[in-house]
Amino acid sequence: MKAPFASAAKALFAIPGGPAVDFARPVGEPALAAPDSVSWRVFKNPVALFVGGITAVLLELAEPRVRTGVWAHSSFRADPLTRLKRTGLAAMVTVYGARSVAETMIAGIGRQHARVGGVTPGGEPYQALDVALLDWVQATASFGFLTAYHALVRPLSPADRDQFYAEAAPAARLYGALGAPRSEAEWEAQLAAMLPRLERSPIVLEFLDLMRGTPIAGPLSGLQPPLIRAAVGLVPPEVREVLGLGADWLPRPLELRLIRAAARWADRAAIPGAPPWEACVRMGLPGDWLYRR
Repeated sequence: MKAPFASAAKALFAIPGGPAVDFARPVGEPALAAPDSVSWRVFKNPVALFVGGITAVLLELAEPRVRTGVWAHSSFRADPLTRLKRTGLAAMVTVYGARSVAETMIAGIGRQHARVGGVTPGGEPYQALDVALLDWVQATASFGFLTAYHALVRPLSPADRDQFYAEAAPAARLYGALGAPRSEAEWEAQLAAMLPRLERSPIVLEFLDLMRGTPIAGPLSGLQPPLIRAAVGLVPPEVREVLGLGADWLPRPLELRLIRAAARWADRAAIPGAPPWEACVRMGLPGDWLYRR
């Protein structure tokens, strides 16, 4: 299983005609987060990334300005696989890429966002560079990835969870998310403040249908529907209620056992050539260093 899983993991970030990132260069240049960070530990797990990424998008789509910006100005509906690969590659560069590579990429994303704006169907103006919206996107991403790892791979201590949020601060500032949460308590406060703005939309169900119909999980393709239900299950209950995602969208106990087994296996399955491996090599560490911790 390891060989096809490795090739599928590499293919996850291969974008036809897109940028080719060498995570092994420049030799010795640090990333925005350190090799012994909680971030490096969490982001190496493809199951947590897949599930947590969907959780984050569901939270983003609950906010009408973010939802309109994503749905009106991205290729999600026309080409969801490429859009997800671009998002995954951006996450890998932000965490594992050399600092100079990450800064260049983030600056480019900022220039793209500067052109995104409009009016929601409800008549509310929005701009993608609005700090409040950037804060929400950063917060939901941190929550999604962290919660997926904590729930499906291995529990993280309160100190590690706070550290994960804090480690995202340098990248968040580069993205323009100046008020992104720096601890679990700050995430909970931000969620409570944002909750009155969240609303139900048929776009959420359209997104979930796209995720069910887009084969992106490689050797885990047989688990794709349960993985999507697991992602819904990680959305805070009060937000699930707003979105109208009832019990039929939640994972079954057997599904959770299978997903946890796959996620824990993936946490120890070092993949030569994948971003975490190459980043370790760049920093003078064995490629499988992260997988032995």
